[in-house]
Amino acid sequence: MSQGPRSGLYAVSSALLAMSRHLEVRDVLKTIVASARELLDAQYAALGVPDDHGGFAQFVVDGVSDAQWKAIGPLPRQHGILAAMLHEARPERLADVRRDPRFEGWPAAHPDMSDFLGLPVRDGDETIAALFLANKNGTRPDGGCGFTEDDEELLTILAQHAAIALTNARLYERSRELTIAEERSRLANELHDAVSQKLFSLRLTAQAAAALVDRDPARAKGELHQVAALAAEATEELRAAVIELRPAALDEDGLVATLRTQIQVLDRAHSAHVTFTGRGVRALPAAQEEAMLRVAQEALHNALRHSGAARVDVLLEKRGPGAVLRVTDDGDGFDPTAIRTAGRHLGLVSMRDRSSGVGGTLTVESAPGKGTTIEMEVPGG
Repeated sequence: MSQGPRSGLYAVSSALLAMSRHLEVRDVLKTIVASARELLDAQYAALGVPDDHGGFAQFVVDGVSDAQWKAIGPLPRQHGILAAMLHEARPERLADVRRDPRFEGWPAAHPDMSDFLGLPVRDGDETIAALFLANKNGTRPDGGCGFTEDDEELLTILAQHAAIALTNARLYERSRELTIAEERSRLANELHDAVSQKLFSLRLTAQAAAALVDRDPARAKGELHQVAALAAEATEELRAAVIELRPAALDEDGLVATLRTQIQVLDRAHSAHVTFTGRGVRALPAAQEEAMLRVAQEALHNALRHSGAARVDVLLEKRGPGAVLRVTDDGDGFDPTAIRTAGRHLGLVSMRDRSSGVGGTLTVESAPGKGTTIEMEVPGG
């Protein structure tokens, strides 16, 4: 195989492990493209996942800056060499892609490309993506393609494993969508039950107050105070449930901004003082960010609803390549050993499952009257 900067069994093994490590489709696509470009020492790499309408559902590039990518404009259509990869399902190795009769040009901001290597990513008989490399670094044969037969063989191996990683990621995302749908259904039922009970009590209390207005104004006043308290509780139930049901804006805003926004809302909604501090965390793999958000939400729910805390502090900070989430409250606390022995506190079980599901760890420190600290650590990418 070609002796590029990261050629050899170790480099190939590292690339394949990197692909299998991620569970999110977008993360898998980025890893495939970056691995292909580095292994074959190319200036540019891209991977396109076709849609059913002649375009691409996803198109990931490596070697192009964000500013360049934005200037290039909309995603390409399935035409020219791109269509050949998807529909003819065979490798293409060209000395100069611009001289190929199928070449149809590119946008003005598109980088200039010459030698080209592309091939389909297939799952059985289905072409699920197309992988492209351009501009092999170093010298190339006079009038020939810089990419060699060995490069094509290496990219074929990479594409085969990419198909497995991409298929697994898609299955994971579908499974997660089902889980989210089930969770939303459960929350909707809980919301319906809780708020219905509150509103029923509210109605009965209001009726009692109305009956007492003339003959016992003092008792009527007491009942009206109870109406106000029940209305406040119903409002709080609704607000908390809406926050849980609303899809997290992780893709658009990231974990830090999403946590900060949700904690600001909770601080306004509850009598307890809720704070957030973020230190050095930029971006984590999508699955880890979602798991951390859900653990934070569960820990906050427990602290604000059940602990009697006057203060809850949330810290998210960088630790090595990963991050640590810490939720601390000054509430009633509990005996973690007794809860584990009794098999109760499903919230803790859920948090541990979410943490271990993304390769993380969860620790719980608490004692009666001493508050609680829940810490989750994830390894990062």
